[in-house]
Amino acid sequence: MDIEAIRKEVEKAVLQYFHMESNPAPCAGLVTGTDVIAHLEHSLLNPDTTLEKIEKECAVARKYSVAAVCVAPYYVSAAREFLLGSPVAVGTAIGFPHGCMSQAAKLAELRECMANGATEIDVALNVLAIKSGRLDVAQRELEEIVRMAAGKARIKAVFEHSVFTPAEKQAVLTMIRSSGADYVKIQNMLSGHGARVEDVKLAYDILGRNVGIKIDGGIKTLQQAETLLAAGATRLGLTATAKIAEEARK
Repeated sequence: MDIEAIRKEVEKAVLQYFHMESNPAPCAGLVTGTDVIAHLEHSLLNPDTTLEKIEKECAVARKYSVAAVCVAPYYVSAAREFLLGSPVAVGTAIGFPHGCMSQAAKLAELRECMANGATEIDVALNVLAIKSGRLDVAQRELEEIVRMAAGKARIKAVFEHSVFTPAEKQAVLTMIRSSGADYVKIQNMLSGHGARVEDVKLAYDILGRNVGIKIDGGIKTLQQAETLLAAGATRLGLTATAKIAEEARK
């Protein structure tokens, strides 16, 4: 029995009965001002990022007590050392860019990153398998990753939404919901646009409150951050972390 699907059907029926529209901002007003800071993930994934920059930006993350930093697997150990004693989680990304290596390779990367101190993992789904109609392959892999990370790290399944048809989007988000992943990460690497409310809303409508939603892509202002959080996002991946944190503190 899919409780979340039943909840949505009941909600839809009630709204139709009273001639009401669903709320485009289901979490409006819940996270504003300084509360936004705890939902920020400081992204440090550019290919020209040096160890010196990792140290400097981890200090920024510590200063504002953001939720996490996200670094390449190569820098996980360093980030753990720079953030020792702070509440900021060490996050990383495995299987990038499109998760198309073998499952064994991806699991080995996951194992090493967790051993080095990562407690939040963005996992690229196998896009080629999904586009070939083999959603079951991608699902088995994600479920195995979730199983391996249980009690050690939060798993964020990367949803590169621009490569999927509407039917595939529905199927992939439903699969992520059933896999046990902690978050879906709406990625905009290939979308040609930044983070959008409508993309958060689509994910929220399918995932409900049981799966967190992370989104990235050109988030530069406090107002933009608050709007995305109001739509149902729970984490924001960005580089303008200090700018938005200072805005929130004013």
